[in-house]
Amino acid sequence: MPNKTATQAADAMLLLDNQLCFALYSTSLAMTKLYKPLLDALGLTYPQYLAMLVLWEQDGLTVSELGQRLYLDSGTLTPLLKRLEVSGLISRIRAVEDERRVHISLTAAGRKLKAQAANIPGCILSASQCSIPELIALTQQVQALRQRLVA
Repeated sequence: MPNKTATQAADAMLLLDNQLCFALYSTSLAMTKLYKPLLDALGLTYPQYLAMLVLWEQDGLTVSELGQRLYLDSGTLTPLLKRLEVSGLISRIRAVEDERRVHISLTAAGRKLKAQAANIPGCILSASQCSIPELIALTQQVQALRQRLVA
């Protein structure tokens, strides 16, 4: 029979508030909720916003390159891109040399939307009540954790 201290330690490991996964999950929910009204004003969902962020960084990516950047498979990404295309923010063009490759390009409206989105990071910074160095350090820690988990 395990001793009382070992049982208490095992029980503590199973408390919800001691779970890193729950801290990340619940924080992600809170962050997405914070973004919602900001993105509603742009006519974007959160995943669409992430795709636009990548395209604002580097236009003309293929679907697979965008998927790698966002950690999404093409089955998840394709419907999202179709909606962005219907909204007039991107165009999807099959490569002539290989029709399996689809290039994504911003339209003029997609490029214009970047200026409208420029206030979002400041709103998030303000709501977080963190300093810029704190947010940078936290982001780097979470990115490092992600890299270890996917390795």
